[in-house]
Amino acid sequence: MTSDPRIPRSVSGSPARKADLRKQLLTARRALDPARRAAWDRAIGDHVIDWWKAARPAALGVYWPLRDEPDLHPAYAELARLGARLLLPVVVQKDAALEFAEWRIGEEMVKDQMGIAVPADLRLQAAYPPALLVPCLGFNPQGYRLGYGGGFYDRTLARHTPRPQTLGIAYQCLQVPFDSDGHDVALDRIMTE
Repeated sequence: MTSDPRIPRSVSGSPARKADLRKQLLTARRALDPARRAAWDRAIGDHVIDWWKAARPAALGVYWPLRDEPDLHPAYAELARLGARLLLPVVVQKDAALEFAEWRIGEEMVKDQMGIAVPADLRLQAAYPPALLVPCLGFNPQGYRLGYGGGFYDRTLARHTPRPQTLGIAYQCLQVPFDSDGHDVALDRIMTE
């Protein structure tokens, strides 16, 4: 648990309180020292690479960082060098599960209707990746994540069988107790610095 006074100690699951928690966590993450955040990003990336070397999934769903999320691009480059097949999430409809597109490091990117980078040559995959990195704004000790409130990852994990292995990506200082909602899906593991 962090001692940062900007991060609440606990919150119930009500939508209003979760909206307040999201604002507080975004503010706290934005206030992190850039040099410290860069060091933490490298440490998280190293953990992801070590995990991938042991697990060797056929494909790995990654994410393009938004709003000061951990930037794992150097780790993605190393994973690609090691032979990992990387997929990026794509929003195809506002209230639908995510789809995934094959992504090669260095290829041309464009912004989708949500303002998120996707490959210009969008190669949507028929199958979901067997493993998925899930960015977390915050997380609780039970492995539930707090995102931005759109529900894309929850819908994605709820619809897929078999469910991919999920690795939440977050800064340790953004762990905070909160109640999960009925639609929330716990992640298999949270990777921090």
